[in-house]
Formats: sequence, C-alpha cells, structure tokens
Amino acid sequence: MIESNSILLFVTDAPKSASFYGQLLGQEPVEASPTFAMFILPSGLALGLWSKTGVEPAPAATGGGCDLGFKVATADTVDTLHAEWQGKGATILLPPTNLDFGRTFVAADPDGHRLRVCGGRLKHVPQLDRSGIGKPCTHRARSWLHAGLSRKGRSA
Repeated sequence: MIESNSILLFVTDAPKSASFYGQLLGQEPVEASPTFAMFILPSGLALGLWSKTGVEPAPAATGGGCDLGFKVATADTVDTLHAEWQGKGATILLPPTNLDFGRTFVAADPDGHRLRVCGGRLKHVPQLDRSGIGKPCTHRARSWLHAGLSRKGRSA
C-alpha cells in the first residue's frame, strides 16, 4: 500500500518561506538549503518548500489552488492562532468564521499558498438562503475537518 507522508509546495524563495513557516509553526526546519526546506509537523506529515526554479517537470500551478489544513482542538484555539499568525505577518484571506464544519480562518504564505486552520465543532450554524435570510442548518457536514476521523469512526 502506498502511503502519503509529505507535501511539497513550490515557492519563489525557499529561505524566505522557511523563515515564514518557522515563525508560524514555532519550529526550525529539519533540513534547509538555498533551494529547499523541510518541516516535520506534529502529525508526522513532512512539509517541503522547494524553490520552483529548476524543478523538473516545471510546476504548472501557482499558490492558492488548494488549502493546507491545520486541525486544532477548539474554536478558541482558532481565534488565538489567527491573532498570532496575523501578528507574525501572515496575510489573512478569511478572518475567523463559523462554517458548517466548525470555526476556521484562512491565511496565505508569501507565495499565495492557502493555510486553513479549523477547530471545534458547531452544533448549529445558520445557512443563508438565496434571499439572504438565515435558516437553520439541518445537516451535519461530513468532512475530515471534524475530528480527523475516518468515515467508519464518525457518527452520523
């Protein structure tokens, strides 16, 4: 069985990106060079930052095409991280917001890669209908963001 254990983000300036992520994550990269840096996240996922100059095959996409998700335990932690990351210079694309899967915010790194922090689980979130008038949410979202559980481990 093949297992995913890393994600590589193509960046303009690997040392600058490594400094940015080092500040946000509160850790130093386990590997760093002028064209590459690697962090090992608490989950065990390796986050690589690779200078896009010279990569073969050349990357076709730029930052912002997907979210790199960071799950935290509570909605309060989402708010705390938002304030910390904003204070460390992260560009905030979405301030803390309640969505059907919990509280979340989205920041961007220097290359525009989207970083989504989410946590807590909401019991009820109003949804807006097309007229903009709120109505209750009647379903529970099925998302990995809930608690990182597999489908078998998640209650309906």
